[in-house]
Amino acid sequence: MDLVVKIEVILSVYIISFLIGFPANLLALYAFSVKIYCKPRPTDILLLNLTVSDLLFLIVLPLKMYEASSGMTWNLSNVWCSITAFTFFSTIYTSSLLLMAISMVRYLAVAFPITYQQLQKPVYPIVISAAIWLISAGHCSITIVIQHHPSMSSSNSSVCYENFTEKQLEVLLPVRLEFFFVLCLAPLLISTYCYLRLILILYSRPRISRMQKKKTIGMALGTLAVFLICVLPYNFSHLLGYFQGKSPQWRYYTLLLSTLNACIDPIIFYFSSSIFHCTSKKSILRKHAIQRQMQGTSST
Repeated sequence: MDLVVKIEVILSVYIISFLIGFPANLLALYAFSVKIYCKPRPTDILLLNLTVSDLLFLIVLPLKMYEASSGMTWNLSNVWCSITAFTFFSTIYTSSLLLMAISMVRYLAVAFPITYQQLQKPVYPIVISAAIWLISAGHCSITIVIQHHPSMSSSNSSVCYENFTEKQLEVLLPVRLEFFFVLCLAPLLISTYCYLRLILILYSRPRISRMQKKKTIGMALGTLAVFLICVLPYNFSHLLGYFQGKSPQWRYYTLLLSTLNACIDPIIFYFSSSIFHCTSKKSILRKHAIQRQMQGTSST
């Protein structure tokens, strides 16, 4: 009975995350693409990469739904298992690193505006984004090698990235511990520092409106909530699993919180950033107005 309930919970979270997250991130992708086309800014480029990361996560989510509906058995090939596991986990860490980079850029814009203006060139956030993708991909490729290495692979091919052998755990658990410190705790501490400093600086400047201050607090608290609720519990299982010498049984439930991250991100940025309001009310309408003018000119 417990297994049935567990599978039902997993499948329900996957379906909810996909139905909400996929259209929301498509809207975000369009909004940020329009904004970058008009005037690329470092934060917008980083947010666009975050949206792409969430969309890649959601694209492979139907395969995880199929896995859950099959009783958590993997009925597809090992190649699809590797692709799914790699994309599923690497995008989780890509998102956390991008959230950290966004917090640093926002703090830099307020605390050091002159330096921020000098770093407005799109090449800088592009390089940062590329480095983040490489870091997360490099880390998660290690787990794929561990899973399929001939000397450590398991004969049980009915599951995907589960039921590790003792040899696999000897390598995997220290790697997960490094994931916790480098890809979770460090981004969390950096983001917390940046947003707390950002709030203090804004409140020390009386010329900034009260509405802008509330918006900044909402953005900061929303981003930190994503770390604390969606990212930290799953990564904490790495820390505890290292000392226990095995994967905790509740690990999969914390992974479901990370799954919800894909549909929470666009909601946070909708309320915390004026980009969506700007795009929906001005840029999109302006684009249609220009198209109508061009049609009218061509017809005359």
